[in-house]
Amino acid sequence: MSLLRTKTIEQSIADTDEPEYQLKKRLTALDLTVFGIGVIIGAGIFTLTGRAAKAYAGPGIALSFVLAAICCGLAALCYAEFSSTVPVSGSAYTFSYFSLGEIFAWIIGWDLLLELMLGASVVAQGWSSYAALFLEQIGLGWPESIGPESDVNVLAMLLVLVLATLATIGIKESLRVNLVLVAVKLFVVLFVIIAGLFYIKGSNLTPFIPPGVPTETGEVTITTPLFQALFGIAPSTFGVMGLVSGASLVFFAFIGFDVVATTAEEAKNPQRDLPRGIIGSLAICTVLYVLVCIVITGMVKYTDIHSEAALAEAFRSVGRPGFATLISAGAVAGLTTVVLTLMIGAARVLFAMSRDHLVPAKIGKTHAKFGTPYRLTIGIGVAVALVAGLTPIGKLEEMVNIGTLAAFTLVSIAVPLLRRSRPDVPRSFRVPGNPVVPLLAAAICIYLMLNLTLETWLRFGIWMAIGFAVYFLYGYRKSRVGHTERTGESTSA
Repeated sequence: MSLLRTKTIEQSIADTDEPEYQLKKRLTALDLTVFGIGVIIGAGIFTLTGRAAKAYAGPGIALSFVLAAICCGLAALCYAEFSSTVPVSGSAYTFSYFSLGEIFAWIIGWDLLLELMLGASVVAQGWSSYAALFLEQIGLGWPESIGPESDVNVLAMLLVLVLATLATIGIKESLRVNLVLVAVKLFVVLFVIIAGLFYIKGSNLTPFIPPGVPTETGEVTITTPLFQALFGIAPSTFGVMGLVSGASLVFFAFIGFDVVATTAEEAKNPQRDLPRGIIGSLAICTVLYVLVCIVITGMVKYTDIHSEAALAEAFRSVGRPGFATLISAGAVAGLTTVVLTLMIGAARVLFAMSRDHLVPAKIGKTHAKFGTPYRLTIGIGVAVALVAGLTPIGKLEEMVNIGTLAAFTLVSIAVPLLRRSRPDVPRSFRVPGNPVVPLLAAAICIYLMLNLTLETWLRFGIWMAIGFAVYFLYGYRKSRVGHTERTGESTSA
């Protein structure tokens, strides 16, 4: 039996009609676009912007966002073609199953779980910082012993558990809450841009790209980017290499568009609406990110930016504490939507894997009333709550990025392969410039991966080793496609 055994496109679509694994088709183009904006706008603006500018790129962090957006834009075209052609839950996992084979599907599915679950944990931690700040500003406060800087971040855990309950009740109900919070978030972001323009100082933006400086030791350490270590480049921050390192970090801010693809099976008109939702949400968010970067680095010298609550503290520093309170409230609303969306995405990926029996099939069954994979959603909520509550803030972002970039790379490569192997499949959206554009997307993703630290690569290797162990001990033997291959008969769920 081959590790490259594939699941046909026809079988992938047929699986969506199984009663015990059937999701309700309730999402419109507006729902999908809001879904994408809800998860993209959040971590990048409210938490990562200041941290990346201060540590890597200075005011040039705006260019880092542009570089990351170009990479994501190319990958988004690939996702749009796949998700509109085969509207099935699972996103890149499902796409790779019928284009690259089972082992690659498992790798991507495992990477997506890393991306989405850790991403939810990271953003929940960022939410807790802003929530504690907001409670302090309105005079309520939150005990430091169970706050964001404590050993047990109770605020983050409470958020995750409440949102897991909401996601269990239903996708449409979740998106109604999401729509309200996204509206609040966009208002605050536009307010930041417009109000911040009046406090920009040209001196803070000069030099726009600070000259590169060596790290403290100048030697290769576990925090050195892999690219610099491999090619003997002296470890440094800022300068051109700082822009690239900044892009590798803020890439985390764009991961939302691929989450839209995980809901393909729940879209009313996926062939038309999924490309619009994916590309539209990415384009809107890129413009907002760049404007916010210019505002924040223009208001505060990059060396003085507050790493955890950059926007709120920027307005506090110019004597506008009332604005800071408004921004904190917007961040609380905004980051809530990100956590919710990422957990829904993780549940849909694991749902697709359970339907293929690569993980136990029983955990993926949908609730008779809610129409959601309730067991998976609850389990993911508990896992995310534990990671968010017990992991130090600032330790997880790069792990999210490397899992995402690995998935983007394989999806981009799969586009020209599927064009060659299944030219007969109708495609409502086609990536322009095939195969150059998909391969360029893959090359950029690989380059950004190489600019993540040795420490991140080491952790990623451990995560993948665990994944391969699970696959060969369970998934390979229980695989639904493998059963058909052995017996010539399909297996029921």
